[in-house]
Amino acid sequence: MLTKVYGSAVFGVEASTITIEVNIDKGIGYHLVGLPDNAIRESNYRIAAALQNNGFKIPGKKITLNMAPADLRKEGSAYDLTLAIGILAASGQIKAENLDEYIIMGELSLDGSLQPIRGALPIAIKAQEEGFKKFLLPSQNAREAAIVKDLEVYAIDSIAQVIDHFDKDTVLERTIVDTRTEFFNALEHPEFDFADVKGQESIKRCMEIAAAGGHNIILIGPPGAGKTMLAKRLPSILPPMTLREALETTKIHSVSGRMREHVGLMAQRPFRSPHHTISDVALVGGGAYPQPGEISLAHNGVLFLDELPEFKRTVLEVMRQPLEDREVTISRAKFTVTYPSSFMLVASMNPSPGGYFNDPGAPVTSTPAEMQRYLSKVSGPLLDRIDIHIEVTPVPFEKLSDERKAESSIAIRKRVTEARKLQTERFRESENIHYNAQMSVKQIRKHCALDSGSKELLKNAMEKLNLSARAYDRILKVSRTIADLEASPQIESHHITEAIQYRSLDREGWLG
Repeated sequence: MLTKVYGSAVFGVEASTITIEVNIDKGIGYHLVGLPDNAIRESNYRIAAALQNNGFKIPGKKITLNMAPADLRKEGSAYDLTLAIGILAASGQIKAENLDEYIIMGELSLDGSLQPIRGALPIAIKAQEEGFKKFLLPSQNAREAAIVKDLEVYAIDSIAQVIDHFDKDTVLERTIVDTRTEFFNALEHPEFDFADVKGQESIKRCMEIAAAGGHNIILIGPPGAGKTMLAKRLPSILPPMTLREALETTKIHSVSGRMREHVGLMAQRPFRSPHHTISDVALVGGGAYPQPGEISLAHNGVLFLDELPEFKRTVLEVMRQPLEDREVTISRAKFTVTYPSSFMLVASMNPSPGGYFNDPGAPVTSTPAEMQRYLSKVSGPLLDRIDIHIEVTPVPFEKLSDERKAESSIAIRKRVTEARKLQTERFRESENIHYNAQMSVKQIRKHCALDSGSKELLKNAMEKLNLSARAYDRILKVSRTIADLEASPQIESHHITEAIQYRSLDREGWLG
């Protein structure tokens, strides 16, 4: 008897429907074909034990299972439940009507209980697109899949529930998620808040500008000055994610298995902070069976590189192209996958190996040669993609002991969101440009026109401070954002003056 059951394979951040054909014939044998990996080949042991412990068995006949399309490689243990239901239906141990309406996925334990799977959201999206009505999957992933409209999602704890549903017509409880309510509730309660940061008003201002224009930023300062504390709070002042952005971000985290159990849609922007021992592949993604890297997990959020010069040079260099293109393409001989990676880069570094260069109260423990070697680890082309450089100084005791609460993240975010609205309107005809940091040279000339006084001011500043040519466009972009925060249609001279302050590393005496 031939039975068809349906599962799904995740490839990049998209899913493809897999048809599992189960044929039972005379003879003896168990043949699993269609490019399964080792985890799927081992499934017959898990299935046999799970069925035995629930009063069923794999029949002693010739069983052929084909995973179509046969030329697409299938990976992982998420097909256990699909294969098991196919075997039970084909051997007549259970009656299974309307199997063509279901996508069934789940990893089996030996007692028949289910373990969570990866990629539940892209699978649910594909199932809905292809007209499937119902999705049976482990309860840990049900809320994630239930955010897809017009697809009935059922949370399953064990294979016994699925068998009873098909064989005894037991009604399963549908998982329903009110996506919009859940999404908007989570927006107003950031985990980290700028109200907790004492002092550092100039740095907070800098962070506000970076958030408003989507600018990459580097913080330079001695240990304990608050660089990490400030960076962690940046996502809380970024404009709220749209539902489309939240869906994109959730898809990536779903595919990589990073979703917390029983969580539906990700409403907060991601904040990723990899350790400096990270490899190239772990940062940009890849591997024998490609997975998203840290830059894709930070999509629509913030990637924080603490102690930037401690990262391997090759790791920093592979980030240059994704920073420009806002996506990363991983190519292998047989396939190519593209992961989105539109993130804000926030980097921090000590000004010297000892950490206290430029701090008048601390001893200088590094020689000029050591300092030059340390700073030269950060390449010019990478710095070229960072719009704002700011020095962070330690907070004096008076500010630390001040009992007054600082301005909250929600108040700052309101200003940032207003500035972003102006930019959305400005770039509404440009498909790939949404905020000031993404402007090309042509758009800088169009949207950052200066009057004669501002031009003269910028010319004098570049000559006196020995600012490099790369600083020119960056200053104009940042000036445009500062003007947007004030809702000013024109860039004024005081906007230019403030933007010039945010180019520390371009000055003579820093990177030579």
